[in-house]
Amino acid sequence: MLEMLPQSTDQAIALLAKGKLTDTDYQQVMIPRLRELIAKQGKARMMLVLAGDFRGWEARAAWDDAKFGLKHRKDFAKLAMVGPPKWVKWATEVGAQFMSGEVKTFGAAQEKEAWEWVEA
Repeated sequence: MLEMLPQSTDQAIALLAKGKLTDTDYQQVMIPRLRELIAKQGKARMMLVLAGDFRGWEARAAWDDAKFGLKHRKDFAKLAMVGPPKWVKWATEVGAQFMSGEVKTFGAAQEKEAWEWVEA
């Protein structure tokens, strides 16, 4: 499940990922908001906080993530991943090689610092 966090603004979004992410999460929450940011600003700024119960992506959601990420790899200014397990941190670092924007991972206790970095 994806949930928009209250610190989201017109310039950047903050999302909380719980459990296993689905195609619906991408189609109804993340992708429309990112498209809106890209259309308004040219580049998106996003923080994704992974809750302690985060279990990854359903196959279709993983495809949504990969497809959107590749299509918009030049459309991100900053992407912060907060609290990722080691396997997600590794995948994020690999994926960052294909993006033109900045990508950074933060520990679970560093949400405030991550948001400040995204907004800066």
